Amino acid sequence: MIDVKKYEQALLARKQELDTRLHHIEKDLDRPANTDIEDRATEREDDEVMESMGKSGLVEIEAIDAALGRIEAGTFGICIECGDEISADRLDIMPTATKCRKCM
Repeated sequence: MIDVKKYEQALLARKQELDTRLHHIEKDLDRPANTDIEDRATEREDDEVMESMGKSGLVEIEAIDAALGRIEAGTFGICIECGDEISADRLDIMPTATKCRKCM
């Protein structure tokens, strides 16, 4: 039997962490551009990295929200392919997992 509460707490904590990170990224991206051309080029490269991190963070938040939805629906930890239980070992590594090892 899966300890759903444990995963729910982990998912909520990770979502909060991502939300904080995304707010920092947004704040950094909103800063005024540097007037020095060379510095501005470096900042633009940094901005591209931060934008990529922001996009991947949003994707992860979507996966977390979907997992939280499965918890609410009572289907968390059930493989969407075969209907078997997803192992706790797999959920410990990836609590947003939707498939068991066999179906991956």
